[in-house]
Amino acid sequence: MATQTKDNPVIESVENAAGRVAELNEKAVASGKKAGAAYLTSYEKSVLTFADSYEKAAGATKVDWLQSVATAQADFAREVTKVYAGTARELVS
Repeated sequence: MATQTKDNPVIESVENAAGRVAELNEKAVASGKKAGAAYLTSYEKSVLTFADSYEKAAGATKVDWLQSVATAQADFAREVTKVYAGTARELVS
């Protein structure tokens, strides 16, 4: 004898609950992706701003070798940050 799910209120209630849980899960994943993207943007801007400040501070010393080292370090930090943030964005998306 086959059981009809539409006539069984318990099964219908469980199916409704499962549907709501799936919907909440989708919303949570979407919110997590947005938060991750916002974090990456904030992180990238912070590091780039720091690198710029570091380079400017070294430039203010008027010591050539110090300016060269600071520029190289700042450029390295910028490149690593851009690659890291870009790769992380691809993974989050």
